[in-house]
Amino acid sequence: MELALVVVVIAFSLGFDYTNGFHDAANAIATSVSTRALTPRAALLMAAVFNLVGAMLGTEVAQTIGSGIIDISEAAGSSGLVMVLAAVIGAIAWNLVTWWFGMPSSSSHALIGGLTGVGLAAGTTVHWEVILDKVVIPMVLSPVVGFSLAFALMVGLLWIFRNANPHKVTRRFRIAQTASAAAMALGHGLQDAQKTMGVIVLALVAGGFKDDMSIPLWVKVSAALAISAGTYAGGWRIMRTLGRKIIELDPARGFVAETVAASVLYTTAFVFHAPISTTQTITSSIMGVGATKRLSAVRWGVAGNIAVAWVLTIPAAAGVAALMYVVLRPFLA
Repeated sequence: MELALVVVVIAFSLGFDYTNGFHDAANAIATSVSTRALTPRAALLMAAVFNLVGAMLGTEVAQTIGSGIIDISEAAGSSGLVMVLAAVIGAIAWNLVTWWFGMPSSSSHALIGGLTGVGLAAGTTVHWEVILDKVVIPMVLSPVVGFSLAFALMVGLLWIFRNANPHKVTRRFRIAQTASAAAMALGHGLQDAQKTMGVIVLALVAGGFKDDMSIPLWVKVSAALAISAGTYAGGWRIMRTLGRKIIELDPARGFVAETVAASVLYTTAFVFHAPISTTQTITSSIMGVGATKRLSAVRWGVAGNIAVAWVLTIPAAAGVAALMYVVLRPFLA
């Protein structure tokens, strides 16, 4: 029974990873596609490859997800596996809802919300101090940092190239965007694929098939391939929102937004081991470069709708996950 349940949980976890890929494909390539630096298919292929590479570069974020949100040891066996399954279903549900409406919400926060919801429903220990330090504070700070750095860097570039030929500058930044989009895709793989790795290992520990939170190679490869496949499938609804609805981007602004967002992703993954939202980071960076035109150039109504989705993500995913735990436990635990 437990072996079968572990297989089901892993399958759903990889399914979540796939939805994460197509839900967040826009994070890596929306700006480069909207500025015509890359064709859509070329951009998706590049993003899929660099997501795959990025997923193999670290495990620190995975360990934060696997052991830092809830204490699965208090509900080992079938009950613990039901908790993990319900958390993943809650995250998938929120990903699909926000994808349907074209809202770039955070898959990371959906998963963290799902884990928190089942922890509360099951009465196990929820590590609120970790959630505060590595989820809530970065959730608030990363958009502020992304907006501020993107605004400052864009102002600096505008001053440096103030007397340059606009056509030459545009052509050069369109080429440079290929590198910045690749860097963004690498950062997305580094951050988001690791979260699925953490959940799979959590299921293995709950099922008694593993004693620690180290990440086996097959888990890394499976998560990397799933998010890469999902990315290649594309997420056109959300891509339109990020690439065109917030602001009309030019290559220079697209390059700056991607460069700043990628830098924030690398820093939080390697230095702070914090599972931040790639969606929030790139969206706030796009707003930052857009505001250098004029504040009214940013469509703040669209930005406000995105912000509402950000705020709702954790409690909504937590609610769905808690409900799924209550429904599934009598049959599976």
